[in-house]
Amino acid sequence: MALKKQLGFLPVMLSGIGIILGAGIYALIGKAAGVAGYGVWLSFVLAAIVAGFTGLSYAELSSMIPKAGAEFHYAKKAFGKSIGFFTAWLLVLAGFISAATVALGFGGYLQAFAGIPLIAGAIALLVACTVIIYFGIRQSTGIASVFTIIEAAGLLIIIAIGLPLLFSPAVIGKVFDFGSFSMQFIVQAAALIFFAYIGFEEIARLAEETKDAERNIPKALLVSIIVSTILYVLVALAAVSVLSPEALASSNAPLGDVAGKVFGSSAFLLLTIIALFSTANTVLLILLATSRLLYGIAEDKELPHIISRVDRKTQTPTVALIVAAVFSIAFLFFGNISTIANATDFLLFAAFIVINLSVIKLRYSLPEAERPFKIPFNIGKLPVIPVLGVLACLFLISGIEARIIGVGAALAFLGLAFEKHHWRKHNA
Repeated sequence: MALKKQLGFLPVMLSGIGIILGAGIYALIGKAAGVAGYGVWLSFVLAAIVAGFTGLSYAELSSMIPKAGAEFHYAKKAFGKSIGFFTAWLLVLAGFISAATVALGFGGYLQAFAGIPLIAGAIALLVACTVIIYFGIRQSTGIASVFTIIEAAGLLIIIAIGLPLLFSPAVIGKVFDFGSFSMQFIVQAAALIFFAYIGFEEIARLAEETKDAERNIPKALLVSIIVSTILYVLVALAAVSVLSPEALASSNAPLGDVAGKVFGSSAFLLLTIIALFSTANTVLLILLATSRLLYGIAEDKELPHIISRVDRKTQTPTVALIVAAVFSIAFLFFGNISTIANATDFLLFAAFIVINLSVIKLRYSLPEAERPFKIPFNIGKLPVIPVLGVLACLFLISGIEARIIGVGAALAFLGLAFEKHHWRKHNA
């Protein structure tokens, strides 16, 4: 049973902004500030550039191949079935781990708000989001749109609180003292912060449920990245204008503490509640997109076919959703929030390298294919921006610890081994 087209541009675009905004700014800005110091805003700019390069590649590919399996189909078309599965597996793992990471961010805010143990709060959120998604795509994106407006309002409050302080002599010299910034730490923080931009790629997985997907998906991708980047840089500047990087790094609820520093406990409470909505929204949308990716891979028989089963009543790929939820809960116990965020980023960077290379390969192998959106700036048939996307991803991988890369690589190759076993069994 196929998925049904129910979404227009606005809910898809709001879903993209909703995934991106909650993913890192509420949960990881403190950790990033602890690494990059007052230059953390530069780390957000660097991560945005990388996201923009790859976002343009997604825009072109999604206009050519509007499928729920997204990355699987893009890489398969360019490089064959095994590379397609490997790329999709990297992103499935990233979905599991990122849902766990943001759920831990939710748990941290919930612990600060109500004293509920962090892991218990994270598990409760993952279960609640699974139930919401089960009832259908329209219901899920409707709730997500409301939550997106709430989380954006929270970031605007932080901007309004902090930016007036930016121009005081005590702050502006530190925030724009480029000579004191360490490029190594800026890159390390950017590698961590890139987690804050995840979500733009997940918009592509809503293609089979989006009307006029060839045009609406690319537009939603690009608008969501632009809006999120502007808000992120302004929030980063505002946050370090109110609290020192050390104070942000030591907090479980950094943006709540920013508000509390200026307006007291009532503002802390308000921002904590908004952060709960924001992180919950991101977990909801990550689970939604990851379940669609699993569905798309299984529909192509690269995973057990039962995973592609769609509920007749709710039009939801129920088995894929349950698989996504169970593995996301398991990754709650993987490590601390910085460790699992960096593991997610490594998997994403590796997958994004393949996505950018897929654009380049298809420009040569399928030059006449219809591309409703086409990346500008080419040298002959060679698109320049995907080349920059590959180089930027390699650059940010250099900022990730070797042990994290080792863990991510091991998880990735386990998936490839499973695919080979499943293929042999299926074709025996």
